Parts: sequence; structure tokens; C-alpha cells
Amino acid sequence: MRIGMVCYPTYGGSGVLATELGQELARRGHSVHFITYAQPMRLDRFQDNIFYHEVETPSYPLLEFNQYTLALSGKILECAIYEQLDVVHVHYAIPHAISAYLAKEIAKNITPFKVVTTLHGTDITLVGLEPTFHPLVKFSLEKSDVVTAVSSYLQEKTRQSFGEDLPITVIPNFVDTNVYKRSD
Repeated sequence: MRIGMVCYPTYGGSGVLATELGQELARRGHSVHFITYAQPMRLDRFQDNIFYHEVETPSYPLLEFNQYTLALSGKILECAIYEQLDVVHVHYAIPHAISAYLAKEIAKNITPFKVVTTLHGTDITLVGLEPTFHPLVKFSLEKSDVVTAVSSYLQEKTRQSFGEDLPITVIPNFVDTNVYKRSD
């Protein structure tokens, strides 16, 4: 499968989980394309089947504020077309889910792909409740092909805030016990 993986590239939980998931999918033979504004911190060595596509945010005098959401949509679209992606898996609702939706709509007659949105916490409990963002988060969740959450608590909070009927699958955060061993 050809998978686009959209995440924040930092040490935060969503970026770490997305990177670890992408690396495992690559080890299993899938082609994984990370799409973000900087190389994810956990992508610190070469690995077969992993590719990095940097989102460059243009700067125009007329557009005073950062245009990352639109630049991300454009990079997802470019990657989807060029790499023939089957799935774009976005981690964190804002701006990733709405950017993926826009790219998906533009690409639907060229190279259709599915959007999986994984919720990690503050994208729902803090940022998503911001009145300006709330309708965007709700829309992007409703338009995602699959929505996952990292805990039952987050699943419930998301349904309370964005719709009781929203189908959300819980896939808990994971630890690779082959790498991280408990010391007693």
C-alpha cells in the first residue's frame, strides 16, 4: 500500500506515534510518505520504503499570516498524484484533517484516496473546542473515511463535542516491547 503520513514533526505524542507507525508499516513493505514542515524527529536514519516530503509555506506580502494549512493541502495533493497514494493518514485534527479533505476533493477525479484521521487529545479537548475551529473540526471528522482515537476517553469526549453518532475506533497508543523493555 502507498500511505501518506501527515503529522507534526516534533517530540509530542502525535508526531512520535505517527513516526513509529510509519516505520513499522515500512518494515512490513508498505511505501510510507511523511508529509510535514520538517523531518520528524524520530526519522533519524535511512529506512527502506520511507520518504519525506517537506511542506514549504510561501510568504507573500499580501498574506500577512502563515499559510501552512493551504500549503499542506497542496503538498498532500502533489504527493497523492505523484506517488499514487491509497491512503492519507493524518494525525491531529487541525490543520491536518481539513487539509487532507481539501486535497482529497481536488484529487477525486485524478487519483482518489482515503483519509484516516487519528485524534490525539488536545486537538479535540482544547484546540477543537475553540469556537472558530469547532465547525472545521466537526466537518473534517464527518468527511474522514475513518476516525480513530488513542483512548476511550478521547472517543467519548469527541462524541460529546462533535456528534454522538460519529464512528470512532479506539486504537490505543502503543509501545514496541521489542525496543523498550521494562527494567525491574
